[in-house]
Amino acid sequence: MDHRGDLAGRRRVHRQIEEYTMSANYTIITADSHAGGSHADYREYLDSAYHADFDAWRGKYKNPFKDLRDDRRSRNWDNDQRWSEQQADGVVGEVIFPNTVPPFFPSFVLFAQPPKPNEYEHRHAGVQAHNRWLVDFVKQYPEQRAGIGQIFTNDIDDAIADALWCKENGLRGGVLLPNVSPDAATWVKPLYDPEYDRLWKVLEDNEIPINVHGGTGVPAYGNYPFSMLLYINEVSFYAQRPFVHFVLGGVFERFPKLKFVITETGSHWMPSLLNNLDATIKQIRETGATGEIRYREGDMRNLLASECFEQNVWMGVSQPRRADVETLEIFGGPIKVDRFMWGNDYPHDEGTYPFTREHLRQVFEGVGEAELRKILGSNAADLYGFDMAALAPLAAQHGPTVAELAEPLGGLPADANDAL
Repeated sequence: MDHRGDLAGRRRVHRQIEEYTMSANYTIITADSHAGGSHADYREYLDSAYHADFDAWRGKYKNPFKDLRDDRRSRNWDNDQRWSEQQADGVVGEVIFPNTVPPFFPSFVLFAQPPKPNEYEHRHAGVQAHNRWLVDFVKQYPEQRAGIGQIFTNDIDDAIADALWCKENGLRGGVLLPNVSPDAATWVKPLYDPEYDRLWKVLEDNEIPINVHGGTGVPAYGNYPFSMLLYINEVSFYAQRPFVHFVLGGVFERFPKLKFVITETGSHWMPSLLNNLDATIKQIRETGATGEIRYREGDMRNLLASECFEQNVWMGVSQPRRADVETLEIFGGPIKVDRFMWGNDYPHDEGTYPFTREHLRQVFEGVGEAELRKILGSNAADLYGFDMAALAPLAAQHGPTVAELAEPLGGLPADANDAL
């Protein structure tokens, strides 16, 4: 790795950020948007050896998601529609997570469990098709988009190869880490297993961000009338598990330069989680036990959870509530301003479109301009490699002004929904 080039790049970014702080408009980069190809698109990017199997799979597929039906689904791939809506809402850059259903997936990409051994070959071909599609999608607006590639952890050699392919092909958003659900523990190793260390090493050495996203890692609840009630009640817990496993499994101690991003889970839960983990680690250090459970020397953690968080973690906080904002250090919380990134979750119903300006005025009241510039743009630019100078003309045309967002929101728009 050329560290001189890397240092020069960081200096360039910081110069751009300094220039950004002098502008009248905010440059807004959403750290959480979603996109994906249509099935017709994906077929073109799928290895031809799987075309016959894909056609058979597609013939049986039924779309259960309303945001992937009718004209709404085109938001995932139609540039004209996508950018007209994003920019009308003040957003000029986006970090892109997957959204549509890749070839051979049993369900929505974030809900699907890791493939079983007999499913792996086809599912792996499906995510490779998505990654190829995403490369071309990003290339259409390379300054405005940072794509996040998909990997599976079933085969570590494949995961390493796919992660490096994403890096080499311009997907500077890094990789989406599949959160291993309890159901999958019989065929996929848990994320704290030392066999993953060679994957973490490659990601660390190549400065490839690891992204975990809310909605992943849940167990299969079965087909019951209340299944989605169970899901919505427990989804935040399962989204927290990768961080807990990396802390208690010592991953952050072994790989202190890993870039670990937790997205679309809010952040209001983080202070209590850090306090609880820190208390447990301190007790084990001091007594070697918790109640009747005794621990070996190798079970001790050198770093507290709060130290791991400060060292390794960024928060992609989509459609934040006021409670999330109040976890910032400026309000007495544990999250430093330069590790907090705003997201609009476009094009999902729970996202902030088309009321992003009102949303920002509502939840960020009392946050200063310098801090808000970091949260809305420069933090994501620094982590994911956006060129702030290239985005400045778009921000001048579409971004909200400093004065506009400084005006407290007196009331909700007449046609607003619960996204606010």
